[in-house]
Amino acid sequence: MSGEDADFTAYLAARWPSLVRTLVLLGLPQPVAEEACLTGLARCREAWRDVRELDDVDAEVHRAVLDACHRGEVEPVALAVPEDPTEAERLRALLERQLAGLTTELREAIVLDRVAGLDRAQVADVLDLPLRTVDRRVADALAALDPELRTADSVRLAAAT
Repeated sequence: MSGEDADFTAYLAARWPSLVRTLVLLGLPQPVAEEACLTGLARCREAWRDVRELDDVDAEVHRAVLDACHRGEVEPVALAVPEDPTEAERLRALLERQLAGLTTELREAIVLDRVAGLDRAQVADVLDLPLRTVDRRVADALAALDPELRTADSVRLAAAT
């Protein structure tokens, strides 16, 4: 395996769960999210030498994955909640319901910020928006969420299930 292949494989292994989780929380069913990740990552793999030389590899990969899922063309779906949910599962169901009620623009901003763990500058880069617009969208999304979900820790706990 070449150094470039090993580098891409390591990146993929580290980021795959987060990328899929991000798309699931954007409303894609798991199989569709996985397919969008594969498509976006395949595009990045073809140009990996160039991608890894960019200032922000994570932002470029998220952009490619979001482009692959054709933003706005898939309606959000909610996953079933177990009969006796754990605290994390309860938070996950609440998060999914809350995210489904947001516009695509707000949902993308908050999920990239809180779930994918990108900083605001990276979110602005991925969404091709000014930083002030991203700040406003994240603030508006947080204001629309249940108070229980307004902390980064509660969103990450919910997203981890």
